[in-house]
Amino acid sequence: MKKAAPERSAYVCQECGARSPKWAGQCPECGAWNSLVETRAPAPGSARGRHYAGATAEVCRLGDVPPLHTLRQSTGLDELDRVLGGGLVAGSVVLIGGDPGIGKSTLLIQALAQMAAETPGLYVTGEESLQQVALRARRLGLSADNLQLMSETSIERIIATAEQLKPALLVVDSIQTLHSDQLQSAPGSVGQVRETAAMLVRLAKQRGISVFIVGHVTKEGALAGPRVLEHMVDTVLYFEGDSGSRYRLVRAVKNRFGAANELGVFAMTDQGLKPVSNPSAIFLSRHEQPVAGSVIMVTREGTRPLLVEVQALVADSPLGNPRRVAVGVEQNRLSLLLAVLHRHGGVAMFDQDVFLNVVGGVRVAETAADLAALLAIRSSFRDRPLPTDLVVFGEVGLAGEIRPVHGGPERLREAAKHGFRRAIVPHANLPPRPIPNMEIIAVRQLGEALDAWHEP
Repeated sequence: MKKAAPERSAYVCQECGARSPKWAGQCPECGAWNSLVETRAPAPGSARGRHYAGATAEVCRLGDVPPLHTLRQSTGLDELDRVLGGGLVAGSVVLIGGDPGIGKSTLLIQALAQMAAETPGLYVTGEESLQQVALRARRLGLSADNLQLMSETSIERIIATAEQLKPALLVVDSIQTLHSDQLQSAPGSVGQVRETAAMLVRLAKQRGISVFIVGHVTKEGALAGPRVLEHMVDTVLYFEGDSGSRYRLVRAVKNRFGAANELGVFAMTDQGLKPVSNPSAIFLSRHEQPVAGSVIMVTREGTRPLLVEVQALVADSPLGNPRRVAVGVEQNRLSLLLAVLHRHGGVAMFDQDVFLNVVGGVRVAETAADLAALLAIRSSFRDRPLPTDLVVFGEVGLAGEIRPVHGGPERLREAAKHGFRRAIVPHANLPPRPIPNMEIIAVRQLGEALDAWHEP
């Protein structure tokens, strides 16, 4: 039997696609700098390198494809299950990234230990020794009987071990430490990250193994490595949180098996990360007396309504160019809202410093915070507190109209559950049936909203 020719590495330009047998700083074809990336290339005459002109693929109608009933397994952490879309799917590949020390390894070893009693798992570490991982597990009080550990950086040996042990769950910490023996570049390079991730994805799909991959992040907060890494996996999770806060947020930015932008909340304790079942309570600072510049809004993270406090501070500016500082909302959005407030609300801020903050480190990306931000700014500027039992949400257009947002009834029911008795909402978000013990004020224009609150 003729032995198959071994695969070799080549360097491919990411700009023009030209191939080169060795690396160079500049592409010889298009002249682009630092664009040659090492990749695996099949040897001449190999099966991967041949094309079959007469081969055809099977084609079927969409209606003839039988539905797939996806079975999910709980990780033992309710908030992680929520972010994953209800649990872990067999054969899925999950990429989780976050700042150093935020709790990625802690979360995964907790999930692996919770599932170890019923699901065999393998924890592969390339950054720590086995003693360090065991020390963390003992500090967290995790059961060590069914937890299998492995310290390895060679992707070939990791896959061979997984083929032998046949775990249902594989954790790789981290992808930047792995390397393939068929590539000459250093671990963490673009070629190594892409090739090792592709081999892990193939292992997951062929063997039905659920794989968690830990990824490093850049100083801008994005996942390090090639962008194709996020396209290859099924789910991408980001670990967020302030180093000085005990709360951690896990956000899904991509999920093929559930809703994107889903949010899970954890509290860092001496016993590891604990799920927070009622996150609205931790983001609300109920003031004993009404405070000017504070308003409660209902945002929506994935399928979950979440109550957060929006605070504004308006002060006379000693500068010729007043400051506009926004934390938790987009900076340009604040400037746009101040222009709308001047034009359609009659409140000018050209000589005032304006500071806007979302309490608790939550970042609100949706436009439902527009109306709450304007009411908080107006309240601070006039030094007139809003009622403590008032909740607000709605998008504000450039013409001063109050536009509806998604999931209005769910937001109102969440607010009523936490004891809020009044709400200012867009007229199009008026619920079809009254909500018990809640007065709902529906507005169409910004002027109506500014005059709608009741003095405490």
